[in-house]
Amino acid sequence: MGDGGPGGALSGIRVIELAHVMAGPVCGRMLADMGADVVKVEPPGAGDPTRAFAPPEARGTAAAFVMMNRNKRGIVIDLKTEAGRGAARRILARCDVVIENFRNGVMEDLGLGYESLREANPGLVYCQITGFGRTGPLADHRGFDLIAQGMTGLLSVTGEGPGRPPVKCGPPLTDITAGILGAMGVATALYAREFTGKGQRVDTSLYEAGLIQTFWQSAVALATGESPGPLGSAHPLAAPYEALPTADGWITVGGWNQVNWLRLLEVLGLGELAADPRFETNADRMKNLEELRAILSRRLRTATAGTWLERLEAANVPAGPVSSMIEALRHPQTVAREMVVTVPQDGDPVETLGTPIKLSATPASVALGAPAQGQHTGEVLEEYGFSRDEIAELRRNEAVGG
Repeated sequence: MGDGGPGGALSGIRVIELAHVMAGPVCGRMLADMGADVVKVEPPGAGDPTRAFAPPEARGTAAAFVMMNRNKRGIVIDLKTEAGRGAARRILARCDVVIENFRNGVMEDLGLGYESLREANPGLVYCQITGFGRTGPLADHRGFDLIAQGMTGLLSVTGEGPGRPPVKCGPPLTDITAGILGAMGVATALYAREFTGKGQRVDTSLYEAGLIQTFWQSAVALATGESPGPLGSAHPLAAPYEALPTADGWITVGGWNQVNWLRLLEVLGLGELAADPRFETNADRMKNLEELRAILSRRLRTATAGTWLERLEAANVPAGPVSSMIEALRHPQTVAREMVVTVPQDGDPVETLGTPIKLSATPASVALGAPAQGQHTGEVLEEYGFSRDEIAELRRNEAVGG
């Protein structure tokens, strides 16, 4: 049996990923890193749409697909055929976890919904990640990250300020967060199964993933009845806490609590502001944020980012550079935390992101590159009880491929 992380915390857990593009594959990726055997099921033909997200490519495969699907095995099943659906039902009757991110009703129409599957597999943990969840007036609507960011208020609080166009978070925040929430739900359901012997459905969505990212903004809105707006890089509840310009670039400064505020003034040579009634407390600074920003920016522009960061570090004031992606990925801290790792892809090494959760006794592992389409169809079907004759018949009927 394939194993994303030998000896990992989820070693021995068999996961079937009937998911595509982002949220579902993020969930599978997280579980695979923790040792689960994750088998990705793709349709014949083009496969997962992420395979077409090229350029760039990594050893002939779309880099986006490699990033999302390393540490998994891959099979091809045509769920549009009765034979393919029958093969899927046999597999799903023996696995521990199913991940799917189709619209509500799609899996039920295929005869692969949770209610029908749990009859044959009562211990099944069925993770369903949709745009808006299984219930509510939008349950049947299709979901995409951009739409979710807009509807959950994220676009309204991200950007430069009032009167400026809405700006989405650069990464697909709701897709990634929904996948992580799904993985947390699966792990929780597997833990509960140890006591009850029964599986359950895990239901989360891009919509909820967006809302859960708005803790501070929701706190303001629920307490005041008013919606906060965009503040650029600034914090809605604390100041100064934002990116500020220097002579040759931008740095981030976290000087909002009183101790760090006074340290920041000392470093900047602006000690007189300590007694300025506009800036004495955090509440005062928030009321006069524009004036504060102008004063700090004017002073910071008198020296380079490197100079200021060195001085702020020496004074124990939280601060950092605004890094490019390459700078972030090559930073010594990234290297030390093994957040960029190498895996084999079509016989050659490629770099991919590591796993962000470090366990001391059952560490995560990234050992496999992304599978070629249907690369493991035969071996996975054999592991799930199909004879070679049955596999050959499925191939003749084009119910499976690879």
